Amino acid sequence: MDLFKDEEDYTFFLSRLREYIFPEERRRAPSAQSLRYVRKEFSPGAFTLVCYCLMPNHYHFVLRQNGEESISTLMLNFGSGYSKYFNRKYDRVGSVFQDQFKAVRIDSNEYLLWLSAYVHQNPTVGKLVKSPEQYRFSSYIDYIGKRGGTLCDKQVILDQFKDPHKYVSFVADSLEAIKARKDLESLLID
Repeated sequence: MDLFKDEEDYTFFLSRLREYIFPEERRRAPSAQSLRYVRKEFSPGAFTLVCYCLMPNHYHFVLRQNGEESISTLMLNFGSGYSKYFNRKYDRVGSVFQDQFKAVRIDSNEYLLWLSAYVHQNPTVGKLVKSPEQYRFSSYIDYIGKRGGTLCDKQVILDQFKDPHKYVSFVADSLEAIKARKDLESLLID
């Protein structure tokens, strides 16, 4: 099932994510006082979003947990909030997400870099666009300087390259390996 049916859904999803990643901004917002319910707030700086990609029927985040507050709690609260929005908007009931989110511990810098390329190449591999810079619902265009997004801490990745063009090359060079891995995954039995 598609999680995002129109641009408003993508926008709401990202704005709600911003509220969880940067709770201090929400506290200052005039609309915060008008909420009908109080949602769980996390400590400022509890999480860092490194990169993301929102696909029509799923999404990818590379998140860093900076303290004791768990990513599981963040995802539970965040997912519940989006489900309420989605169900209300589309006059439906029930679960929006098929399964519990999948988390993978990033245990090396090499894996972190590969995951950032994987996340940013997702729309290309999914044949939504011919190149990642054509896809608006990804942090890639922030990484390459074509949009001034502030949701992600891009420096975690970009500081490892002499300039942003080197990252562009790294992501481009990763495409064939990502496609080959996807092809192999389809042959595996869960």
